[in-house]
Formats: sequence, structure tokens, C-alpha cells
Amino acid sequence: MKSANGRTPPRLVARFVAISWRDLAVSFGPILLIAAAAIWIAVRLIQPAPPSTLTMTAGPQGSSFWNAAQKYKAILARNGITLNVLTSEGSAQNLQRLADPHGNVDVGFVQDGITATQPIDGLMSLGSVAYVPLAIFYHGPTVTRLSEFKGQRLAIGAEGSGTRELALALLKANGIEPDGSTKLLPLSGDEAAQALTEGKVDAAFLTGDSAQPPVMVKLTHTPNIQFYNFTQAEAYGRRFPYLTPIHIPMGAFDFGKNLPAQPLQMVAPTEELVARTSLHPALSDLLIEAAREVHGKANLLQHAGEFPAPLAHDFPISDDAARYYKSGKSFLYRVLPFWIASLVDRLLVVVVPLVVVLIPALRLVPSLYAWRVKSRIYRWYGALIAIERGALSETSAEERQALIERLDAIEESVNGLKMPLAYADQFYVLREHIGFVRARLTQGLDHPHDAAHPHAPAAASPADEAGKPSTASPHETA
Repeated sequence: MKSANGRTPPRLVARFVAISWRDLAVSFGPILLIAAAAIWIAVRLIQPAPPSTLTMTAGPQGSSFWNAAQKYKAILARNGITLNVLTSEGSAQNLQRLADPHGNVDVGFVQDGITATQPIDGLMSLGSVAYVPLAIFYHGPTVTRLSEFKGQRLAIGAEGSGTRELALALLKANGIEPDGSTKLLPLSGDEAAQALTEGKVDAAFLTGDSAQPPVMVKLTHTPNIQFYNFTQAEAYGRRFPYLTPIHIPMGAFDFGKNLPAQPLQMVAPTEELVARTSLHPALSDLLIEAAREVHGKANLLQHAGEFPAPLAHDFPISDDAARYYKSGKSFLYRVLPFWIASLVDRLLVVVVPLVVVLIPALRLVPSLYAWRVKSRIYRWYGALIAIERGALSETSAEERQALIERLDAIEESVNGLKMPLAYADQFYVLREHIGFVRARLTQGLDHPHDAAHPHAPAAASPADEAGKPSTASPHETA
């Protein structure tokens, strides 16, 4: 049905809705994708939950490090961690187990100085936990240099022990090789001390449990047995960086008998707590805490609090251990139980990226939403301006009719919009502007004579009429 002027009346105006879900989805969709990508990256990087079981390789059953491992076991059990302790021949076997990628060992005690010159991949240090002093007892006249033991019978420790590895390194530096005239016997501990007292060996190299003060006092009291004084201790410390010179003051073993009767010098490598690089950071902290409780007390060789310490020689100190020695436990592990702190710590890895991404992004959503809705309105103004410029120029009736048809198409499209109620005012402003352009176009069509004679003077606009002086008399005006 057409109106009186022959134009089809426009259909109903746009449908108004509370919110445009399509525009909201398009505005919010990229942010959701970015957030999902951030979560995916965080989940890929997040540390898994710490395992509830660890395996430690320690030393011979009853040795000081085996006993220390039992204390570690009790301490870790407070936090729900089960520690399985394996016996071993000593540091060399511990290192072999740790270096085996297929071995089921997570952490162990390894004496410095027994590794090859090249570092072993996949292992890291949680710090040094104790000195392992080297004590040498021998028969006969006083010996001042290790090279004087050449050609004698020496008990240097069992195969796979740190004592043997250290003795071989020091003897080699003094020109004594395993295949030479010197007999290097695989005796250690009490067996080596007994062989020395019975005269079956000429010297015994003792470390760790075998070099504890009670054993040293016993051998010192044995006739014709002397304690080797490392008069070159400082030089050994310079030559072998993993060795620390140890000063034993006069009377340290027995005040009443003044043993030793003069100060003695010893050398001692440190024992490191070595772990695989795959060790969970939370368990790294627990192990260092246990080491502090077990090894932190004062004794003849160390001051209180001297161990554990970030002294790494053969293995790089782990980043988590370095952080712990510098600033202690993290805040969460200080105030929360271990497993809750571990859970919260892992959740933060996901939450923080979300907060960083979503909070700024959510502030942009209203602006993006408003821009999308308004863009559907603003895009018609370019076409209106083009039509209005055509209306202002000198055009024929046919050209004006074509412009009106273009305007009808625009109005039809605008009336088909689906608009949120919040933007209804801008929609109606656009319709008013369409009506304004339509009035410009139909102005010429309402005066056919003017359209037939385009050069005739145009009718004055309401503004022009308002600007002319009035010709009516004052009486008529009144």
C-alpha cells in the first residue's frame, strides 16, 4: 500500500532489546580467547603437586650419614612425606645411583672431590651439610709428607667409598700410583684401624665415622701409632678447592691428658646434599630445613649454624636452594601447612595471569561494545552526506527521484536494525537526519514548475523569508 505521494511507507522501526548479545559476544570473545591462552600457558608451566615419597641414598647402615638420613625421615614425616633410605658403600655409590637416569633415587650424600672433572648433567646441590675430615694414622717415625708413604702398605678404604677416592687423589699428587710398589688395600673403618694396631698395614686413611674423635683418641693412645699432621694443609686447600684446612687445637680430644699435646692440622672435603634437577622446589625447602635441624649443631669441627651452607664445589647450587639460603621459606609455606601451601602456590600460577589479563581487558569491554553498536548507526552517515550533496546541486526530477530511492533503501535498512534500548536516542537522531535529507530532496519535487525550469529563481527558504524586511503596515502587523 502506497501513501498519497506514491511512496511506500516505511515498515516498523528497529527492534529494541535490553542488550545485544551478539555485540557483547564479539566484544568479549577475544578477551576470553586471550584468557584461555593464558590459562593454557600457565597450566603447561605450573609445577605438579610434590610427590609424597622420596628416596635417599645414604651410607653403610649405622654410619653417621645413614643415621642422619633416619632423622631426615622423621622430619619429613611431619609434613606427610615418606622418605625411603637406601644403604650404600659410600659417596661413590651414592653418586652412581644419582647419575643413573633410570635409577629410583632422588637425593643422597656425596663427598666433594669424587666426581670427574666434567660436571654431571641432571644433578644439583642443595648445599654442603658437614665436613668429612681425613685422618691418617701410621706406624714408625714421624712423617711430614705423604710421599714418604711410598712403598708401604696403606689401607685407603673400600671400593666405592669417598675415603678411597680422596686417598687416591692425594697420593697421586705425591707420586704414588695404584700400580706401583705401594700396596693400596681396600680396608676401611674399624677393620683398617684393627689392621693398623695389629701391624698388618703401615698406615690407615680414615674419614667420616672412622675419623670421629673417639676413634682418633683410641688410636692416639695406641703405642707406636702416630697421627699424621697435615703441615701442608693450606697448600692442599689451594691445590684441591674442595678441601678445607681444619685446625684441631691442643687438648681438643682430652683436656685432662692434653690430647693432642700440640695443635694439629687436617684437611676435610665437605659432604653435599645432592639431588636430581627434577626435585620439586617445595621438597627442596623441606630437605634444607631437615639438614639445618640435623647438621646445624656445633661440634669439634664446626660452629653452630655453619651447616647447611650454599658451598657447592662439584655440583651447581640449585636456584631454589640459593633462594632459600638468601630469604628462607616463602610466605605461604611459613603461614600454611605444607600441602595447603603447595596447592595455593600452584593455583597462584593460574590466578595471577588471569588477573593480569582479565582486569584490564574487562575495562575495555564496555567501550568495545558501545563502539560496535554505534558503528551500525554511524556507517549510514556517509551515505546520507552523499545524498544530501546531490540534493544541493542542480539535478533533474529523475535524478532526484533516484536519490530518493537510495534514501528509501537506507531508511529501510535502518528500520531493520536491532538496537539496545540504551542507544535508542541515537537511532532516532539518525531517523531525524534521514527525514531532513528527504525534505531537501522532495522540496524540488513539490514545485514542478521549478523542476521544469531549473534556472527560474528558487523559492525562498524559511531562513531567507525571516531575513527580509516586512512590507506590511504597522497597523497590519499589529
